Amino acid sequence: MAAHARELAARHRLNPSSSSHRLLLRLDDNENVLRACIQMFAEAARVEGERRIMPAGEWLLDNAYLVEEQIRTARAHLPREYSRELPRLADGPSAGLPRVYDIALQNISHGDGRLDADMLRRFVAAYQEASPLSLGELWAIPIMLRLALVENLRRTAARVTAAWRDHLAAARWADRLLETAARDRKNVVAAVAEMADADVPLTSAFVTEFARRLQGRNAAPALPLTWLEERLAERGLNIGEMIRRESRRQAEDQLSVSNSVSGLRQLSRIDWRDFVEALAIVEQILRRDPAGVYPRMDFETRDNYRHRVERLARRARLSEEQTALAALDLARQDAAKRALTTAEKGDEADIRSHVGHYLAGEGLTALRRERASCPLPRRGPRADGAAGLVPACGSARGRLAGSGSGVRGRRHPCGRQRAGAAAAERGGHALFPPAFPSPARLWRRHSGHGPNRCGHSGHCRLVRRSGRSRRKA
Repeated sequence: MAAHARELAARHRLNPSSSSHRLLLRLDDNENVLRACIQMFAEAARVEGERRIMPAGEWLLDNAYLVEEQIRTARAHLPREYSRELPRLADGPSAGLPRVYDIALQNISHGDGRLDADMLRRFVAAYQEASPLSLGELWAIPIMLRLALVENLRRTAARVTAAWRDHLAAARWADRLLETAARDRKNVVAAVAEMADADVPLTSAFVTEFARRLQGRNAAPALPLTWLEERLAERGLNIGEMIRRESRRQAEDQLSVSNSVSGLRQLSRIDWRDFVEALAIVEQILRRDPAGVYPRMDFETRDNYRHRVERLARRARLSEEQTALAALDLARQDAAKRALTTAEKGDEADIRSHVGHYLAGEGLTALRRERASCPLPRRGPRADGAAGLVPACGSARGRLAGSGSGVRGRRHPCGRQRAGAAAAERGGHALFPPAFPSPARLWRRHSGHGPNRCGHSGHCRLVRRSGRSRRKA
C-alpha cells in the first residue's frame, strides 16, 4: 500500500482552476443506484415463493437505514463552498474531483472496502513523502472516506443488480421450457431455438440459475442443457466452472458489502484529531518551537495556530509548509540572538522565540517582512487598546502603510473610524471599535480594486451607500 501511495502521488496532477461540483453530483448518482438496488431486493423479498435473494443483497437490505444516514451525513458535511476549496485533479479517472477523494477511493478500493486506521495512516504518510497534503485536505479525509465507502457500495450494488437481473431472466426461460415440455415435448426444440435467437446473457448468474432449475427435474428435457453446454464449450467453459465462478462472485460481493458497512460504522470510532496531528506537516514544523511551548499546549490552542497558518498561506498564495517554516525561522533567529547575549532576560524574550509570537502576536509584522512579497494581514491597534489581526484593506499604499495611534475621526457605517486627510492619503488608518467583525469577514467585505474617500474598497456596499447619502446631503 505504501508503494502504491507513492506511485499515486507521482501520478497526480493538480488543476488549480477547477471548481466543479462533480463530487456532489456523484454522491447523488450513488444514492440513486443504491436506492434502486435496495428497492429491487425489497420487492424480491416480498414475492411469495421467491428464492432467497443473494447474500450481498441481504446485507444491503438489512443496512439500508445506515446507508441513507451516511449519505445524508456526507451531504451535510460537504457543502459546495468547502468542496470548491479542495485541490482538484487535472487528469486521470478522477479528473475534476478533489485529490483527497481519489486518495480515499484508492485506499478503500485496494482494501476491498475494508477500513483500517493504521493502514490508512501509513498510506497517507507515504503519499505525503512525495506530495504534502494541506490541513484542509487532512481534515476532509473522514468525509472523503465516507464518500469512498458509499462509492464502493454503489459499485458492488451495480454488480449485484446486474447478476440478479440475469438470475431472473434464467428463471423465466427455465420455467418456460418446463411448461413447454409439460404440454408437448415436441415444442421444446422451437423454444430452445427462440432462446438462442434472444441472445441470452451466458453469465455465471444466468447459467447457475438456469442449470439449477432444470437439473434434477423428471420433466426437464435434456436438449436445453445440451445446448447450454455446447455454447459454453465454444468459450472453453462448462456448467460446473460457471457455478463455481458464481459462488466465488457472491462471496466476494458479500465480503465487499460487509466491509463497507463495517467501515461506515468505524468512521465514528476513529480519533481524527490524533490522526490529523500525526500527519500534518504544519504540526510537525510547529512542534519544533524553540521555546518549547507549542507541544505543551492543548488541542484547541494548537488547532488555532494551525488555522492561522492555513489562512496566512491562503492569502499569500503560499504553501502552508512555507508559512510555518517562515515563522519557525524567525523564532529560531530570536532564540539564537538570545543565546549570544545575556542582557535581555524575562518573559518578553521568551515570547519572541515562540512561533505563536509570529502567527498571532506582535511578531506578525516581522513575519510579513520575512515574506515581503506576500499580502499577509498586518497588525493594528484596536479602539479598546488591545492588539488584533486586521486585514490590509484599501489601496496598495494603504496595505503597506504602518498604523498610527491617537487619530480621531468620524465613525464609518461599517464600523471603521474614518481617518483624517493625512491618514486617508496614506491609504486609511487601522483603528477599529471593540465589536469589529472577524478578520476573515473583513477581508471578504473589503476586497476590491480601489479605495474610496475613507480608505475602504469601492466594493464595500456600506461605503457606496454612505457615499451616496453624503452627496445627497
